[in-house]
Amino acid sequence: MTEETKNSINKITQEIDEFTIDFTTSSAISRITIKILAIYLPIFWFSGILVGTIWYGIEYLIESWIIRMFIIPLMIVASWFTFIFACALFGKLFLIFINLIHKPKEGIFRAEKGNTDFEFWCLRTELKKLIIWLMNNCPLPWIDTWAFRWFGTKIDFTSHLYDAWVDMEFIKFGRKVTVGQGAVVMSSMVVGKYLIIKKVYFDDYAVIGGVSNISPGTIIGKDTVIGAFSSTNLNQLLEPGWIYFGIPGIKLKENRYAESRRDIITKRDVDDEKKYEVEHDVSIDEDKKHLL
Repeated sequence: MTEETKNSINKITQEIDEFTIDFTTSSAISRITIKILAIYLPIFWFSGILVGTIWYGIEYLIESWIIRMFIIPLMIVASWFTFIFACALFGKLFLIFINLIHKPKEGIFRAEKGNTDFEFWCLRTELKKLIIWLMNNCPLPWIDTWAFRWFGTKIDFTSHLYDAWVDMEFIKFGRKVTVGQGAVVMSSMVVGKYLIIKKVYFDDYAVIGGVSNISPGTIIGKDTVIGAFSSTNLNQLLEPGWIYFGIPGIKLKENRYAESRRDIITKRDVDDEKKYEVEHDVSIDEDKKHLL
């Protein structure tokens, strides 16, 4: 092997090392450190104490063992839900404490030990991931949306996240946003040795196709659709009323099926190939009518 070849190999190796980091994605940190355990263990401990207190109260109040046998299934279910919501409560308290020490902010940071923004981002990510995992294993259909709202994500119950991975900070949803199965929405990601945190916004009636990837800084306009297996670039703007597809997503065609949602229903006569509009009453609170 010549000296020139060795130098070329060393140069390539250095370039690879520059873009190597010790975890796989921004949502899957590979190591459980002492700092993360220092958060996990108290959350589980105090939640378990709360569950144990409920069981002790039942044992104290109900003396008949026959009645106890009949309510054991109910107590098991109640303990499960109590443990989950207790973890969410104590997780929120820890998150408030962490954010008081170091406030989350947008920007580009070095993804390395000792960098304050990176270290606290890891703590916030792991803390929220724990609670979301518990919520996703709960049968209540609305509980994952509640968890996102609990941790400060701007999302209402008209939007749906179908088994998608969605970061839990610097993301804002409009009304009736749909995120398809297997999609990944990232307001933060690691590229090489750098951590990028940038706000993501979905306007009303946006649709994100399954197994698509949304990068930090993406803004998706009203009635915009991005197809399955597509992706966006950093800070990409998707204009309202268009269908995007590809890697990265490019304009495919106008979303001609998008219509303004208001107190008028558009009906179609299939035989005559005509459409016409009919007024109807909207059942909505007065303080929310401006959202139509």
